[in-house]
Amino acid sequence: MSKTLTRMDLCEAVHREVGLSRNESAYLVESVLDHISDALVAGETVKISSFGTFTLRDKAARVGRNPKTGEEVPISPRRVLSFRPSHLMRDRIAAGNKSQMNGKSDG
Repeated sequence: MSKTLTRMDLCEAVHREVGLSRNESAYLVESVLDHISDALVAGETVKISSFGTFTLRDKAARVGRNPKTGEEVPISPRRVLSFRPSHLMRDRIAAGNKSQMNGKSDG
């Protein structure tokens, strides 16, 4: 079963590791998420060193197909958010996958 990291988990981690109160920790996490969201809405790229880059792409209108019926369906132009992990993040994920595939960690 996979776990999902939530805002509350982030707030709790800030509270535990930084020592801010729970309310201050929640405010800090919300503030960071708001800054990221506002920048993306404004069309800016968000780059977090050693983590990754969030970018917006404009996708053109195109014709798609309903896989069940084969019927052509117009897909309207839209903006999509994409995330490209940094090389460090890719390496960490790859190392995590290797230890999970072995069933044990290297410690």
